[in-house]
Amino acid sequence: MNSARQILVWSLLASLGVLWCQGAEQRFFISSKAAPNGDGSNARPFQSLVQARDGLRAARRAGTVPPGTPVTMVLAPGEYALNATFELSAEDGGTAQAPVVFRAQQPGTVRVHGGVILPPSAFRPVADPAVLSRFAPEVRGKVLVSDLSASVAETFAPFKPAFHGVPSGPWLYVNGQPMTLARWPNQDAPGGSWAEFSKAVDTGLPQASAEEPALRKAHPGSFVLEDPRPARWQIDAGVWLLGYWTHDWSDEVLRVGAYDREKKVITLAAPHGYGIAAGTWGASKRRFFAMNLLEELDSPGEWYLDRERKRLYLYPSGPLQNASITLATLSQPLVRVNGGKFIQFIGLAFECSHGEGVVLQNSEAVEIAGCRVANLAGSGISVDGRNNVIRSCDLFNLGKAGINLSGGDRKTLTPANNLAVNNHIHHYGLFQRTYAPGIGANGCGQVVRNNRIHDAPHNAVLYGGNEHLFEYNEVYRVVMETGDAGAFYTGRDWTSQGNVLRYNYIHDLGGGDASHVNTMGVYLDDCDSGDTIEGNVFYRAGRAIMIGGGRDNRVAGNLVVDCPIGLHLDSRGTTWKQWNSPADPSWHLEAKAQKYNYTQPPWSERYPKLARTMQEDPQQPLGNVFLGNVLVDCTKKVCDFDGNVRKILDRLEIRDNLAVNSKGDKGVALAKDLKGFRDLSGSPDAPVELGFKNRSAGDFALQPNARLLRELPSFKPIPVERIGVQIDEYRRRLPARN
Repeated sequence: MNSARQILVWSLLASLGVLWCQGAEQRFFISSKAAPNGDGSNARPFQSLVQARDGLRAARRAGTVPPGTPVTMVLAPGEYALNATFELSAEDGGTAQAPVVFRAQQPGTVRVHGGVILPPSAFRPVADPAVLSRFAPEVRGKVLVSDLSASVAETFAPFKPAFHGVPSGPWLYVNGQPMTLARWPNQDAPGGSWAEFSKAVDTGLPQASAEEPALRKAHPGSFVLEDPRPARWQIDAGVWLLGYWTHDWSDEVLRVGAYDREKKVITLAAPHGYGIAAGTWGASKRRFFAMNLLEELDSPGEWYLDRERKRLYLYPSGPLQNASITLATLSQPLVRVNGGKFIQFIGLAFECSHGEGVVLQNSEAVEIAGCRVANLAGSGISVDGRNNVIRSCDLFNLGKAGINLSGGDRKTLTPANNLAVNNHIHHYGLFQRTYAPGIGANGCGQVVRNNRIHDAPHNAVLYGGNEHLFEYNEVYRVVMETGDAGAFYTGRDWTSQGNVLRYNYIHDLGGGDASHVNTMGVYLDDCDSGDTIEGNVFYRAGRAIMIGGGRDNRVAGNLVVDCPIGLHLDSRGTTWKQWNSPADPSWHLEAKAQKYNYTQPPWSERYPKLARTMQEDPQQPLGNVFLGNVLVDCTKKVCDFDGNVRKILDRLEIRDNLAVNSKGDKGVALAKDLKGFRDLSGSPDAPVELGFKNRSAGDFALQPNARLLRELPSFKPIPVERIGVQIDEYRRRLPARN
């Protein structure tokens, strides 16, 4: 290198604040409060993430940051607004020894958001008489309005006539909480937060014999609502109903097409795939709530947007003087890493956007640790690739799922080894209320460990694929408004084999009703096969373990306490006409298996029982094992085995299970000489004490010399002390949340 070139290189390095030597860390500094045209030094930081990324790219091209140099991007406290996705690709990554790290200077003080910050002074009392006349008298003078014309240049898209999930943006957040789009009934209404109906005038399903051609195909349905409330609404201005129209696992938002005041009939503007009140397993009444109505802006925390005039109306929960108000407008992910390797995000907050939080595509060894991912209309974090880690993050107030994991190769059974560990995920599924889980796992070989998941309408964990491990997770207050649903759910696939659910604590679930018992702790639906459910605790968890006609599942060493039904196995393969039917691709189980050459290696070697399925009574739920489970005070049934299952009990491995009626209560079930079960019953004066540390508080650690171990010596104590979120270097810095 000539002397002039050498002087130039050293000058560039000095401008970055660091002199490089082999293996030394290179630091760039970023501050949203910095002046433009910074160089990334501590004295002149970059102003944005995009500038920092582009600065690193330029430095690498110039050779001032040579290969093998660890790089840390240090973000100063502040607000980092994005009007487009922050994109990272393969050229932005590092190596195992030299990662690229985006780190908050002070954890929890860096907020990356996709919205417009509205000053409290922008809100003023409503003065328009035409608007005031639509309010209930008691709220006039309490609702404020802000003209968004100057702060938001783009137009606001209208809601679609029908949609499932995220509505058209934007959405309003005040003081770190999502506001409620004006609705009826209110969320805290004394009579409940749902309107109910039981009479459909027209289900909207095709009527083959109808004279009108429009009725021979799916069409908008209609129903009777006895409550006269819709008479107050301006239907032409747009009213949308979010409802569970037939099934308690299928929600959809439909616009109101018309309302007949005399007949009290609501006609919808779009059809629903399952029809309106067309029959389901669950409650007979159907339910919905209406939203996006200016007339229903009557409760603190509600808001409404006049999309044409760009007027935002808010009924504040308290004084706005010092409030933080963000209108989330970005509908794309905040951050996308496509093909990146060895990148870390540490201590950052990704929030207040109308899309997803962080999306990893075809990425490897990307870690997101100690971050807050919240107040998003989409999912929190989506991962596709291998060896990626989501660690000790808080994810909450999400319109869809918490974390989605995918990757690995199912055909070769090569694991992805993506890890979701020690995360706290709660209050998700706010927009898409079904099949938007706390954690979703697909592909092959995902690991879900030590997470705490709670407060959601539907699943905590939704999975499909192979060789996933779910362990030491605590799950509660999920499936709170849905039915025929499970906290852990998978289904309709013989090939979803090799998944292990162990040492999880599943408790205090909602949904369902006593007559149907259609809330499950673990739900292996529609012939799902080849999973292991071992050493879990189910406490007040509905129908604790349900196997819907599947094969070769191992249920061993589980503790079931205060659940209506302990174990369920049915033989739907022998009675359901759609079983393995080519007419229904979702039910063509054999075709799904043939896709993976299941009778040939590696599948035939890993899953030899699956390879023989079609030669061994494939319709029968054979190969299921119930071994060493303890079921305490089941109020309806210890085991719910249908008649066909009882005919094949001799072909199933069922042994060393214990059914307990602690106080001899007549309202508690026993196994009653069922094969492989022994009953143990106490009395009010001499109850059976199995030796739990504190059953009433949900602490099922076994005390020394516990009676349970004497009654069932083969029972392995469940390591309850290791379940749930653990304190680590990141958790010490994050605020506690319930």
